[in-house]
Amino acid sequence: MTDKNGKVKLPPILFDKTQAIIKQLNGLLGGTLVTYFNNPRGSICHDDVVALYELLEKLGRSETLYLFIKSSGGNGQSSLRLVNLLRQYCDRVVALVPLECASAATMIALGANEIKMGPMAYLTPVDTSLTHALSPIDRDNDRVSVSLDELNRVVKLWQAQRSDSNENPYQQLFQHVHPLVIGAVDRAESLSIMLCKELLAYHIADEKEADRIAGALNAKYPSHGYPILFREAQRIGLKANLLASEINTLLLELNELYSEMGQRATTDFDDTHAHSNEILNIWESTGVQVFYQQDKDWFYRTEERRWITLNDNSSWRRFEQVGNKVEKSTLHIA
Repeated sequence: MTDKNGKVKLPPILFDKTQAIIKQLNGLLGGTLVTYFNNPRGSICHDDVVALYELLEKLGRSETLYLFIKSSGGNGQSSLRLVNLLRQYCDRVVALVPLECASAATMIALGANEIKMGPMAYLTPVDTSLTHALSPIDRDNDRVSVSLDELNRVVKLWQAQRSDSNENPYQQLFQHVHPLVIGAVDRAESLSIMLCKELLAYHIADEKEADRIAGALNAKYPSHGYPILFREAQRIGLKANLLASEINTLLLELNELYSEMGQRATTDFDDTHAHSNEILNIWESTGVQVFYQQDKDWFYRTEERRWITLNDNSSWRRFEQVGNKVEKSTLHIA
């Protein structure tokens, strides 16, 4: 579907510009840089593992891999798989964090031997929230995420303020949150702690120290989005160091280019028809860039007051430098 001018808006592909910055960074770091970027609507997922494999197979084995991470999080189990894959291609991983590295992205950083943080960098707690098939519904008719910490706080407040000692908070809570959701969230919390310990075990031999760090990241903080800054990361026990100013500046330039690539490119045809093109996840290293591009038509179903998708051509796509040419291809990841 196209607009009246016969064109659909497309996001820019800035492969030449990003490659130039990666080349500079490789020289300054004295090693191989791999970059990972999510736009605000992208997230860490299992497909990322296959995308990263495409890069690592081209790069081959290195003594040290430098991993630039900018992400608001996603699937924690995918984080474990990504770190496990990285470790098969190098002896040491150094995470470079100039900006946001939240939730499941923090988990990836936990698997690194060292975390280098810029002035605006932050990690976050990794306590688990879950969107379940039986989760409560918001005003837009979407399922909302539920976290174990939120549920525990509701129960504690009830117990602290109750007037009748025989009252059971769960009788009221079950009217709003299905019992199976509470059970699933509790199970997910145990999974989160286990994932953190597995990731830390790649470079921390002391099990008690790994338990302490995992426990702090899952239970210490009052908010899932609480920013863990440089000094706090050190206090927790993570091997965090400051990012060199020149490297931080180049990473911010790279992030700006990725943000431009990740902008929404929406073509509106009329009140009920539109087309969206948007790059959500980007992996890149020397000579190769792999990204997931959302590419679909949208139709607004008036009677249901919601948009539905049509003609979905979303896919992973690869740009690769071959000699003096850049070859483009589609990655079929299912």
